Amino acid sequence: MLVTTLLGMSQETTESFKPYGKPFARVFSNMNTKFSDGKSVSAFEITRAYLGYEYFFSEKFSGKLNFDIGNPGVGSLQMTAYIKNAYLQYQEKNLTVNFGMITTTQFKVQEDNWANRYIEKVFQDLYGIASSADLGISFAYKVNNVLSADLAITNGEGYKKLQADSAVRTAVGLTIKPVKQLTLRGMVDFMGSENTQSTYAGSVGYTSDKFSLSAEYNYQKNMGMINGKDLFGPSVYTNMSISKKLKVFGRYDNLSSNKLSGQTADWNTLKDGELIMAGLEFAPVKGVKIAPNYQGWNPKNASKHYVSTLMVNCELKF
Repeated sequence: MLVTTLLGMSQETTESFKPYGKPFARVFSNMNTKFSDGKSVSAFEITRAYLGYEYFFSEKFSGKLNFDIGNPGVGSLQMTAYIKNAYLQYQEKNLTVNFGMITTTQFKVQEDNWANRYIEKVFQDLYGIASSADLGISFAYKVNNVLSADLAITNGEGYKKLQADSAVRTAVGLTIKPVKQLTLRGMVDFMGSENTQSTYAGSVGYTSDKFSLSAEYNYQKNMGMINGKDLFGPSVYTNMSISKKLKVFGRYDNLSSNKLSGQTADWNTLKDGELIMAGLEFAPVKGVKIAPNYQGWNPKNASKHYVSTLMVNCELKF
């Protein structure tokens, strides 16, 4: 009798679920004016567009296909489409497994805390320490309300380079929430056997309904699996809500590198520097964000000039 009852309940649950799908789109654009060494340059840009579809096969299985259309960096007027996500997800209770072209785990928590991806990437993504998506498999397990752990094994080349080689990138992370508003995150990853590239990152974030403040530190050793080539630095960012439709935000990055043997300057000296950002975000309706802001770049190389940028960023999401 008991077995019959349980089978009936299981069948009823299965039959009550109806597979469904939903399209999505997200567009980043901006207008900007850069000032440096007494000169100014203005531009209108569409920096990125995400177009995709999510499908839920059952209560436990779902899939996602996401095209990333952006500038590949080879020409100011070129836009190229990439498959950023194409994965199958299995989720049951506290376990989540993703397989395929997945979202990477290295800086997802930091990106959620920053909450302004349409304005700028987070530290690891912006300075090439890690990619936001890659080919591989990931596991995430929520032990309890305080502790969760994740493991990802990926190709290591990012979603724009699907190189087939023996090197894989293994990332392990722990997230601790001692209280509801506080998030602590630690992550390490390794890639390659000779001149192993290794990344170490730690972050702490406080988030409430009206205010958030986060800090992180990232260190990558043997970047690109080149011995002695290290890249590192902190990032601090904050958001404060003034009303339901208006908030202020700010951020500070400090990117540094080391000196290679026999060199007098840091190996990344032409790109090292400090980023200063401050602005307002206005959300007039759901799915639309407009953010006038100031961005300053202070290069560490004395031969380069300070760059000031006045920006108006916009995100459309539907």
